[in-house]
Amino acid sequence: MRKLAVALLAVAALSACGGGSGASQPAGSIKVTMTEFAFTPNALTAPTGKVVFFLVNGGSVAHDMVVVNGSNSRMGASELVSAGDSSVFTIDNLPAGSYTILCDQPGHEASGMKGTLTVS
Repeated sequence: MRKLAVALLAVAALSACGGGSGASQPAGSIKVTMTEFAFTPNALTAPTGKVVFFLVNGGSVAHDMVVVNGSNSRMGASELVSAGDSSVFTIDNLPAGSYTILCDQPGHEASGMKGTLTVS
């Protein structure tokens, strides 16, 4: 019985550590949680220059985050983040303006996985 209790405690401790890449949120970064099919929060603000995002996939399928300007040009795109994983995504020298964030995995944007980023 004692071995079972120790094993259960070990499993509980490991699950509390979280999964994924082991990335921790950098100071000053913007945390964005991705799920089916939304970004939380979906309206982001950031200062001009270097913008660092901490992406957490709280969903059950892989997601990414793409930042596009008003002309639909990509300003930056994250790596694909597996379910339960996290990732740090940086865009250097992002000028002031209004941008769209979206997940470009097939069908995700059409299902509502998009939002706004205001840089000032």
